[in-house]
Amino acid sequence: MLAKFPGQAVYISSARYLRRCRAGALPNRERCAASPGSNSERKPNHVDQGSRLRKRIIIRTHPLDEDRVLHISSYVQEALGALLVVTVMLDVFVTVLYARVSSGIISRRVAVLTWRFFLFASRRFGDKQGAVLSFCGPACLVALVLAWAALITVGSALVIQPNLGVSIQASDGATPRDFISALYAAGSSLAVVGASDFKPRSAVFQMYFLFNSLAGVSMLSLTLTYLMQIYTALHQRNSLGFELELGTEETGDAALLLAGLGPQGQFGPVYSSLANMAAEMSRVKQSHHFYPLLFYFRFPEPYYSVSRFSLVSLDAATLIQTALDDGEYSWLQRSDAVTQFGRAALQLVTSLSETFVRPPLEIEKQAAQQPQDLWKARYYAGLEQLKQAGIKTVADERAGAELYVAQRAKWDRYIEMLAPLLGYTMDEIDPATSRVKVQGVNSTEVMRDVAYARPRDVTRSHH
Repeated sequence: MLAKFPGQAVYISSARYLRRCRAGALPNRERCAASPGSNSERKPNHVDQGSRLRKRIIIRTHPLDEDRVLHISSYVQEALGALLVVTVMLDVFVTVLYARVSSGIISRRVAVLTWRFFLFASRRFGDKQGAVLSFCGPACLVALVLAWAALITVGSALVIQPNLGVSIQASDGATPRDFISALYAAGSSLAVVGASDFKPRSAVFQMYFLFNSLAGVSMLSLTLTYLMQIYTALHQRNSLGFELELGTEETGDAALLLAGLGPQGQFGPVYSSLANMAAEMSRVKQSHHFYPLLFYFRFPEPYYSVSRFSLVSLDAATLIQTALDDGEYSWLQRSDAVTQFGRAALQLVTSLSETFVRPPLEIEKQAAQQPQDLWKARYYAGLEQLKQAGIKTVADERAGAELYVAQRAKWDRYIEMLAPLLGYTMDEIDPATSRVKVQGVNSTEVMRDVAYARPRDVTRSHH
């Protein structure tokens, strides 16, 4: 804000002028610039000079300051646009190329917001909640692609708009300078160089348009590659879940899986099948590590869920360690296939819980809620299934039950935290334990006698 002295061709700020008047640096004979139509002179010094000067000074903006403000605002806008473009490119890099379970800048937040929206909206559909949540995974991918495209277009438009009509001009006619025109120019430059109605007239923006074109083509190819990899990993995950479901005779009971792998106690001929399932579990774990969006793909069938087939794998590995006879099957208990089968599933549910369950205190809270009596009942029921299959079980069943409870306590809480996040109940995820719960087993003496009917014949007659 500036004021002009009569007889001088110098502009100084009004605040500085007031300070000089109060200090007596200006002579009393000088006139202050009066309001339009007024020629009144400055009065003697015995009156408060500051109060009169505030009324008589004409405050106006210097033309040089207007240009300076415009230049500064343009620089700030261009810097914000460039920062937004760089952020989007960095997110594409860490999501597609530097793939890690929690490395996304934009992608992770977009996926979480999309999931929360679907989780909130699905509650209004009652029994159809699972069907609504099944659309969340594809919707996350669509939202992510749209977010990348929109943000990089807006960022490029922020860089282009201050230069419309100067360094960037329309091919025909006057150059519009509104933001919508800048968005159109930015979107066109991201597609193909030369396809836009706006042409760069300076070397800097010619290079910028070339950069935009390369960035747009790169993002398109990387996005298509990412989508193909996501669905390839999803196919592998679903294949493992369906294979384990068939192995349990469509019951979700890990004891039936072991009974099928070792009929009459002969695990040797099918050891390679167990090793293959362990390798597939390791690949699924790595897929979720590289593509965290896989977590949001939910299917109405619970056996496709991570919680379900991870529980079957962990329960099967735990039963091998605690329910089989140590002397007869020590080679199986110490084999790499069993170790890999259990550890890969444990690492999968652990990493997913630490990434998607917030806050981490929920893990400790869930660990304190362990239905040990129910787990013992499930263990004794599993023993009966193995005995019916002709598999030699542990001699000391009480000690085996205690060991089973101790080992299950290491992984069960992760399953119970992940299941509700995807809209599943524990009855759907752990049907074997649910059947024991329905029978109302409450004491160790009754647990030992628990033996529910093997559903092999029921399943076959149903089909």
